[in-house]
Amino acid sequence: MPARPRWPRRLALAAATVLLVCAALVGGCYVYLRTSLPQVAGTIVAPGLRHRVTIARDADGVPLITAADDDDAAFGLGFAQAQDRLFQMDLMRRLGAGRLAEIFGPRAVPVDKEMRILGLYRLAEAEFAHLSAPVRRGLNAYAAGVNAFLAMRSGALPPEFLLLRYAPGKWRPADTLVWGKLMDLELAGNYRGELERARLARILSPAELAFLYSRYPTDAPTTLAALMPIYRRLPLDRLCAALPPLSVVGPIYESNNWVVNGAHSTSGKPLLANDPHLAFSAPGLWYLARLETPAGEIAGGTVAGTPFVVIGHNDDIAWGMTTTGSDVEDLFIEKADPADPRRYLTPDGSAAFDTRRELINVRGAAPVTITVRATRHGPVLSDALPAGDVKRGYVLALAAPFLQPDDTTADAIWGIDRAADWTQFRDALRAFVGPQQNIVYADRRGTIGFIAPARVPLRKEGDGWLPVPGWTGQYDWQGYIPFAQLPQATNPASGHLVSANNKIVPDSYAFFLSHDWDLPNRFLRITALLQRTPRQSPAASLRIQADTLSLAAKRLVPLMTRIAPADEGARQAIARLRRWDFRMDRRAVAPLLFTAWLRAFARAVFFGHIGPAAAGYWSLRPRIVAAVLQDHPEWCGPPAAHTKGCDALLLSALRRALAALRRRYGPNMATWRWGRAHIALFRNPVFGRIAILRDWIDPRISTGGGSDTVDRGSTTIWDDAHPYRQTFGAGLRIITDLASPRDSRMIAAPGQSGNPLSPHFSDLVRRWRDFVYLVPGRATAVATLTLEPQR
Repeated sequence: MPARPRWPRRLALAAATVLLVCAALVGGCYVYLRTSLPQVAGTIVAPGLRHRVTIARDADGVPLITAADDDDAAFGLGFAQAQDRLFQMDLMRRLGAGRLAEIFGPRAVPVDKEMRILGLYRLAEAEFAHLSAPVRRGLNAYAAGVNAFLAMRSGALPPEFLLLRYAPGKWRPADTLVWGKLMDLELAGNYRGELERARLARILSPAELAFLYSRYPTDAPTTLAALMPIYRRLPLDRLCAALPPLSVVGPIYESNNWVVNGAHSTSGKPLLANDPHLAFSAPGLWYLARLETPAGEIAGGTVAGTPFVVIGHNDDIAWGMTTTGSDVEDLFIEKADPADPRRYLTPDGSAAFDTRRELINVRGAAPVTITVRATRHGPVLSDALPAGDVKRGYVLALAAPFLQPDDTTADAIWGIDRAADWTQFRDALRAFVGPQQNIVYADRRGTIGFIAPARVPLRKEGDGWLPVPGWTGQYDWQGYIPFAQLPQATNPASGHLVSANNKIVPDSYAFFLSHDWDLPNRFLRITALLQRTPRQSPAASLRIQADTLSLAAKRLVPLMTRIAPADEGARQAIARLRRWDFRMDRRAVAPLLFTAWLRAFARAVFFGHIGPAAAGYWSLRPRIVAAVLQDHPEWCGPPAAHTKGCDALLLSALRRALAALRRRYGPNMATWRWGRAHIALFRNPVFGRIAILRDWIDPRISTGGGSDTVDRGSTTIWDDAHPYRQTFGAGLRIITDLASPRDSRMIAAPGQSGNPLSPHFSDLVRRWRDFVYLVPGRATAVATLTLEPQR
C-alpha cells in the first residue's frame, strides 16, 4: 500500500498551535486588562493626604469614605472616583476644554470649536478665584486625591485609554468646575430654541408659529416683521447643523421631585423623592457615595470629577432637583461696522470685537486654528461656521449668566451639602448661578420647602424668545431677578410640593421666567397619586416613581380611534387601543401601537405642512397633535384632503405604522410588545462606536414608560433605525424619609464602575429597571482600602 500523506496531520498540528497561541495571547491580554481594576482593600500611602482616610465599599460598589474633615473626605472621594471612573472624568474635562479631537481625530473638531468659542474651560479657570476658601481647599484636596491615584496606580489603565493610546494628565480644580459649565449648557441651552423659531419664522405665518408654540409672545408678530429681513440673511440652517448634539446642548426636560410634610407621611417626618432624567451612558453620570466626617454624613448622587453630593441628604436635611427650563440665554444679532469688519455697532458707536486665537490639536491630522470673537453680550456663536458663511453683515452672539467669570455655583452646592436647616440651605443657594433648578427640601425638624435659585436675566424689552438686535440696546439685560423674589415657598397648606419641569409660577408672577415649560402631565399625575395616598411611605413614593400611566394617551386615543378602517389589521389595532388602560407597560402591545401610530401621524402633519424645516421641530408633540385633531384640520393637508377632518391622514399613518411594525416584529400583532422596541441603551462613548464590541459591552434592557409618564421613557423617534429606543431617563432615583436619613433608598444605572471588566459596570441595570433600590446607609462593607498620609 502506498504511504498516506502526512500533510493533514501536520496541518492539524499547525492549526492547533495557532489556536493555542491565539488563546494564550487573548488570555494574556485579558489578564493584563484586569490589572486596570482598582485595589479596593489593603493600605496605600497617599501623597498629599493629611490624615487617615478609609474607603469601604459595599457589595454594590458604593463607597463610604470616612475622614477627619471635609478636605480629606474630598481627597478620598477623588481617589475613589478616579479608581472607578477615570476615563469618564478625563472625557468630561476634554469635552469642556474643547480637546476631544486630540483623541478622537477630525470628527470631534466641530464640538471642540463650539467649546472653544464658548470658552468654558477659560471661565472655569477664572471661576476658582471667586470661590470661598473652604471650597477652594476642597477642590484642591479632591484634585490631590485624583492625582494620588494617578501617581500610585499600577497595572494597566482602563481599556479606553489603551484603545485610544494615550494617558491622562494631572487633575486640576478647573477640570471639576468645567462640569458645572457643561451642565449649564445641557440643561439651560435654550438658545437652540431661538434659532429653531427664527428658522421657522422665515417660512411660517405668525398665526402658524403661534399654533406650534402655545405660549407665543403677544409682541412676536411685530418683532417678526421687523427682523424677518435679517433672519433671511443669517445662515441659521448651517449654524443649527454645526451645533453639538442635544446631549451636549439642551435643554432637556425630564425630571421629577416631590416632598411631603410629616403630617402626610407614615413616619411623622417629611419624605422627599427625586429622579433626575439625563442622557444615558455607560458609565452613567451618577456615582453613589457616602462621605463621613466627625460633623456627620453626606450621601447620595455625586458626579465623577466633582467632590459634591449634588442630590442627596446629610444627617439633618435632604434635597432634590429638577430643571426649571427658564430662559436664561439670549441670542443677540450684532451688526458689523460697515467701515471696519473688525468692529461691530453698539448704542455708543463702534466697538472692537474681543478676539483670541485657539489652536485645536487633531489626532491624525493637521491642527486647526480658529479665531474666536466676543461682543459686549458674549461669544460669537456664528464663528463656528466657515468664514464664507458669516460675511453677511451680521453675527450671532450668546448672552448667558454662566458665561461670566464670577460663577459661584460650586460654593452653593458645597454649602447645601453641609446645611443643617432651611435658613442655612437657602443662604447657601444665594451663590447659585445656574442652571436654574427646582429644588425641593426637607429637614428633620419638619420643614419642607421649594426654591428655584439662579441668575435669571431682567431684560429692558422682550423675553428672549427670538434672536434680537444687539446694536440698539433695546433688549439688553439690566441685572437679574433679586434672590428674595425668585420662586420659593415653605410649609404650604397642602402639605406637599411637586415639580416635574412644569410651569412653576402663576401668570401673576412679577418676572418673566420662560415660555418653554414641559407638559403638566407628570406634575398632575404625581399630585393625583399623592392625594390618593395621603400618608406617604418610601414604598408609596417608589410606586409613584414607577408609574406608567400616560395622560397623553388617555387624551389622544379617543381622538385617534374615531376612524373606521376597512382592513382587518387596522381594525384589530384600534380595538386593542380602545381596550387599553393607557399604561405604558413593557409587556403590553398597545403602547407600541399608540407610539408608532402617533409618530407616523405627527411626522405626516409637521413635514406635510412645514416641509423639510420640520426636522428640527417634529417629535410626538401630543398637545399639538390633539389640537390638530380637535380644531385645526388645515394641518392635515390641502382643503380637498381634509374636508372630513384628519381621518384620511390618521388612517394612512396607521397603515404605515403597522407595516413598519410587521417588518420588524413579525405578522402576528399578538406577539408584539412595547418592551421589544423600548430598550434602554447605556452606550459607552468608545466601545459603543465599535460594532464588534458594542453589543457585548453596552448595557441595555427592556423598559416601560413613555414620553409623558412619571417613569419617563422618552424615545429616539427621529432615528428611523431605532425609533423607540430609550436613551434618556432617570439615571438616579432616591427617596429619603427624614425620620431616618441613613435609610435613604437610591439606585443609579448602569453601575458604579466605568470599567467594562468590573462586576459593577452594569450590575444595577436590572434592579434599576425593576425599582429595587439600594440602602447604602445600612449596607455592610465587603472591602476596605485605607489611605495613609506620608510621614
